[in-house]
Amino acid sequence: MTNKYFFDRWQTRLVLLIVLCSMIVPTTQALAIDNLQAASGIKEALERGTVSAVKLVGRPGGYFNDAAIKILLPDQMKPVASALRAVGFSPQIDKFVLSMNQAAEAAAPKAEPIFEQAVREMTITDAERIVTRGGTSATDYFKAKTSKQLTEAFAPIVKQSMEKYSVAKQYDDLIGRYQSNSPLGTLLGGKTSESLDINHYVVHKALDGLFYMVGQEERQIRTNPAAQVTPLLKEVFGSSLR
Repeated sequence: MTNKYFFDRWQTRLVLLIVLCSMIVPTTQALAIDNLQAASGIKEALERGTVSAVKLVGRPGGYFNDAAIKILLPDQMKPVASALRAVGFSPQIDKFVLSMNQAAEAAAPKAEPIFEQAVREMTITDAERIVTRGGTSATDYFKAKTSKQLTEAFAPIVKQSMEKYSVAKQYDDLIGRYQSNSPLGTLLGGKTSESLDINHYVVHKALDGLFYMVGQEERQIRTNPAAQVTPLLKEVFGSSLR
C-alpha cells in the first residue's frame, strides 16, 4: 500500500511537470518570435529611414534649401560677415555659404553603405532597446555606431568638393579682407580671426544635419500610421510601443 501510494504521488507530479513544460515552451518560443519580430521591424525601419534621409540631404539643395539643416557661417565668422556685408561683400559671403552646403550634399551618399552595415550588425538586444525607449533612440544608436566611420568617409569628399568650389580660398579671402593688417580691415577695425579648420567644420555640420533628418524619419515611422507602410512596421510600432 505504501509503495503504491508513493508511486501514485510520483506519477501525479510527473504529469504536472509535463503539463507545466508544455505551457512554458510555447511561451518561450513566442517570446523569441516577438524578439525576432522586433529586431526585424527595427531593421526594416532603419533601412527605410536612413535611405530616405540620405536621399533628402544628398540631392542638390538638400542642405542649402532646408532651414533646419542648412550649414551657416561659423560663429567666429559672423562678425566678419556683418562687417563685410556693410561694405558690399554680400555676394561673396552668400557664395561661401552655398559652397559649404554643396560640399555636404556631395558627401552625403557615402553614408548609405555605412548605415547599411550598422543595421546588419544590430543585435536583438539593440533592437529591443530601440523599441522600448522610443523617441529617437534608433538615431542615437546610429550616432554611437557610425559617427567615426562617417567622419572618415565624409572628410575626403568634403575636402575635394571644397577645393572644387574654392571654399577654403573664399574663407581665407574673406578673413583676409577683415583682418586688421589689410587696408579694408583697418577701415573696419577688424582683428585677426581665430584659426578655423573649415573642412572639419563642414563635415561636423553635415553629420549634424544628416542625423537630424534620420531622427525626423524615425519620428514619422513611430508616430505616423501612413509612414508604417508594411504590416511588420505597423506591428512593431503600434500604439502600445510608442
